Amino acid sequence: MILSEKQKEFINNANHRYNIKIGARRSGKTYLDILFTIPNRLLERKNKEGLNVILGVSQGTIERNVLKPLRDKYGENLVSSINSKNIAVLFGQEVYCLGAEKVSQVAKLQGTSIKYCYGDEIAKWNKEVFIIVQSSMDKKYSCFDGALNPESKTHWFKKEFLDTIKAKKLDVYVQHYTIFDNKFLPKIVVENLCKEYQGTVYYNRYILGQWCNAEGIIFKQIADDKDRFITKQVQLNSFISIGIDWGGNKSKHSITATKIDRMYRKVQVLKSSTMEATGTNTKKVFRWIINFIKEIQDKYGTVSFLFADSAEQVLNNSLEGVLKESGINLIVQDSVKTQIKNRIEMFNRLLNLDKLTFIEGQTDTLVEALQTALFDDKSKDDRWVDDGETSDIDSLDSFNYSFEYWFDEISYYLKEVA
Repeated sequence: MILSEKQKEFINNANHRYNIKIGARRSGKTYLDILFTIPNRLLERKNKEGLNVILGVSQGTIERNVLKPLRDKYGENLVSSINSKNIAVLFGQEVYCLGAEKVSQVAKLQGTSIKYCYGDEIAKWNKEVFIIVQSSMDKKYSCFDGALNPESKTHWFKKEFLDTIKAKKLDVYVQHYTIFDNKFLPKIVVENLCKEYQGTVYYNRYILGQWCNAEGIIFKQIADDKDRFITKQVQLNSFISIGIDWGGNKSKHSITATKIDRMYRKVQVLKSSTMEATGTNTKKVFRWIINFIKEIQDKYGTVSFLFADSAEQVLNNSLEGVLKESGINLIVQDSVKTQIKNRIEMFNRLLNLDKLTFIEGQTDTLVEALQTALFDDKSKDDRWVDDGETSDIDSLDSFNYSFEYWFDEISYYLKEVA
């Protein structure tokens, strides 16, 4: 077994009640857990009282980040899928696999006894979930192993757990990783990842493994050099998707047409537009949307998808009827409503890698919105200021709705072209 110095250090020292790895992505944190930590902990506690638990953001992320790599390493006979009772069988042991983003997902653990818990992406959990786990670790041999990428300095896990270790004399082993600790990662991969996050808060977090607050202008790349992203050239081998954000008393209606590369490696904004919501009736708004769609189809070809703000079902249903009457064969699908912090990260990655472009003269509203968006320094997690005055968040929303359905695919393929 060939291991990095950091990984050897963890094996030698991670014999505490809590063993936490904090640091960069692709730094070897989870790889060691798959190779050694999880199998070893489960077998050590075989036939002892208590439950085995794996907690992640969702069952989907547990399968992707933990179970599939375990299965690839040790085979289906030793690592099963999650059954209808939320249980997977690992190395002959039953293990409950639950999503930790919502308290309701793990409420069933209250009152139980946990002998081993593995935590994936802890920083993305609901705080109450971790508290439930702590209260359930009631055996002398109870053990918690976990890994995470750091977020803001005010994050609950840092302030309320890590920063209290000495004062409370907690039995915790903490290890920090940078991407440069993984000596087995090809040099070109490290260089590409550094480029992907350069100039953003994510460089500190995902490359250097530092807790870091998000401050100031969010998208510095386009704020400092707009011309770098403006083009007259329409990208080929792409499909068109439109996003709509419905306005309210303090916000505007916004619509954005986006071209997504069929290999999910490039995104291009064809056109963006806004309309005052106050004092504007739905008939006028629908006419504006229909004219927008027809213009896009006349210039660039068939629109394949249309996503609208899922919070406004009445407007969405009405729009679908109006589209049919106008001869536009599009289904109005609900927006996914990706978390703001995930939108910010995706936009930044696309900009850093020059995989996001804007058609000249047609996308001014969105370009300006990106240039002026600011981090909300009063928020506990990464989000932009949304006060109806600082910047045009409505345009950012409709842009996001237009392509967020494919975030996972885009994220996956960005790694190959970084």
